[in-house]
Amino acid sequence: MTGRILLSAPDVGELEEAYVVEALRSGWVAPAGPAVDAFEQEVAGRVGVAHAVAVSSGTAGLHLALLANGVGPGQVVVVPTLTFAATANAVAYTGAAPVFVDSDPQTGNIDPALVARALSDLRGEGRVIGAVMPVDLFGTCADYDELTRLCDEHQVPLVADAAESLGASYRGRPAGSFGSASVVSFNGNKIMTTSGGGMLLSNDAALAARCRHLSTQARQPVPYYQHEEVGYNYRLSNLLAALGRAQLSRLDDMIARRRAFRDAYAKVFASTDGVTLLGVDDGANCWLTSIIVDPAKAGWAAADLAQHFADQDIETRPVFKPMHLQPAFAGARSYLTGAAETLFQNGLTLPSGSVLSDLDRQRILDTTSEFLGRNR
Repeated sequence: MTGRILLSAPDVGELEEAYVVEALRSGWVAPAGPAVDAFEQEVAGRVGVAHAVAVSSGTAGLHLALLANGVGPGQVVVVPTLTFAATANAVAYTGAAPVFVDSDPQTGNIDPALVARALSDLRGEGRVIGAVMPVDLFGTCADYDELTRLCDEHQVPLVADAAESLGASYRGRPAGSFGSASVVSFNGNKIMTTSGGGMLLSNDAALAARCRHLSTQARQPVPYYQHEEVGYNYRLSNLLAALGRAQLSRLDDMIARRRAFRDAYAKVFASTDGVTLLGVDDGANCWLTSIIVDPAKAGWAAADLAQHFADQDIETRPVFKPMHLQPAFAGARSYLTGAAETLFQNGLTLPSGSVLSDLDRQRILDTTSEFLGRNR
């Protein structure tokens, strides 16, 4: 045994250290500076959009994107129920109410057919729909063709929660380039990290400028402190942007390592009845690999494999608990088929980090094979 194996630990090294030291020695340690400007330009170029605003977290970016689209009290925002809490929390920050929509059982992403039903119902009731905010679950893009069509039909903004999908693509188009704005996350467990941070991406110059203004406490460009509205302290620091620049230069290699590990998982489980990989897609960045277990066919449950891994000091995690089951959102309106609850009950997310050594990866695969051998 070589110590605890984590689900998705940060993949940082000497290059990141060099970039951060250079930024530190430059004297730019505040939430401004040349590394922030360069990082925004580089991420925008990578994704293929005109504008980028570096922010303190993906959650902050989602909040700003909703505000810039005019979302506020009395409105509703359509979001997937199968997501991390940040998606729904950002809606709540604006004073709007989330409407939860169930999943495509093959990908875990929001079900466009249910989105269509929700939009029609809400419109028919005279509700003001502030936005539709899909999530690219675990690095597999949502069905943007159909979601864009629905949003255009109902004249509703699409804000893409691409927190988990930087480096992924949908039909050849990069994740982070959809909707009026998209937001990616650089949290410590993401495919690349700035320790904490995120980026708002858009082709709309006015929207990006609005978000940038709000992210800097809505300070007016005058010699003294003038604030005509409430703003937020949401900017990314120059030091963290320097870390992000180093990470971005290594992104393709980090994606390739995660993709290779997903392929290895696929081979290990290929002959096991009742086990499928969630969201397998050639365009996915393979941030996290999750399996779905049908206990009736496999003869064992996801929790059994999780315990086996835990006994070997290897971290796993259930698929997200749906938002409509969370006490914080009790009573929220939801459009449900049961798909998300099934994925939560039967899903398990496996170690997927690019920082894992070859020995770590072999230990994980051997542990998996040992479990499957015992339970055939």
